[in-house]
Amino acid sequence: MSETWINETLYPDWGQRFRVTRELARTRSDFQDIVVFESESHGRVLVLDGVIQITERDEFVYQEMLTHVPLLTHPDARRVLIIGAGDGGVLRRVLQHKTVEKAVMVEIDGAVIDLSKQYLPDIAGDAWNDPRAEVIVGDGIDYVAKAEDGAFDVIIVDSTDPIGVGEVLFTDAFYRDCARILSSQGLIVNQCGVPFMQADELRETSLRRANFFPHVSAYVAAVPTYVGGFMTLGVATKGEEPAHQDAETVRARAEKAGILGTTRYWTPEIHVGSFNLPPYIAENLPTRRG
Repeated sequence: MSETWINETLYPDWGQRFRVTRELARTRSDFQDIVVFESESHGRVLVLDGVIQITERDEFVYQEMLTHVPLLTHPDARRVLIIGAGDGGVLRRVLQHKTVEKAVMVEIDGAVIDLSKQYLPDIAGDAWNDPRAEVIVGDGIDYVAKAEDGAFDVIIVDSTDPIGVGEVLFTDAFYRDCARILSSQGLIVNQCGVPFMQADELRETSLRRANFFPHVSAYVAAVPTYVGGFMTLGVATKGEEPAHQDAETVRARAEKAGILGTTRYWTPEIHVGSFNLPPYIAENLPTRRG
């Protein structure tokens, strides 16, 4: 049995490690260090700058919640912008919605796409070849700044934490542009870390977005490899308050989209319940208006 281990370096004084059965790729792109390895416990694993991004075994939790919740919170999501998500998993889930007409994915690091296609093909499946998909290797900040007003119904930001290459996706200018290019009921979702360890991430992101969106909220997902308790997904919308949904409405939208029965974590009840936050998480959100 291999005695090679990879230690995650997200936190200076706490972490997790994986036994490596086979290292598949290790490279330095123009933006970050990338490692893909095989493990006995979690299948193949993608690591960026020492931080676990995704594993074959539990990717469905994160991908389903990051995708299906915003697309089914919006009453009629047809045009979707994905920023980041180079492994293709979010693109795949977006395109599972037969109601989606166009999905634009902008990933700054082409090496992540290439390595994911080569070593993690099951995560994206056939999404790369879907005619509704437009995949751009480029700067998401620049794309959002130049996009037309009201061009998208939903923006999904699947970035690394706000350090290194992901830092520019957590600024006032970025959220201002996102609000501008969203339609009248548009919404944006992005990962806001594990608040037990990264409360500042949720708090600061929510405060920034409150300057540009009338409703700012968050919901949670239990992703095993994102250690430290619940992962939070921050949502800001120009439409109705996302925490005030009911399972029947969500179920009807999911049925229309054709995703009922295709998920392993998301359900209409999980969708609605995920907005019921423990107080230690909710305290990091801005006070609701009105």
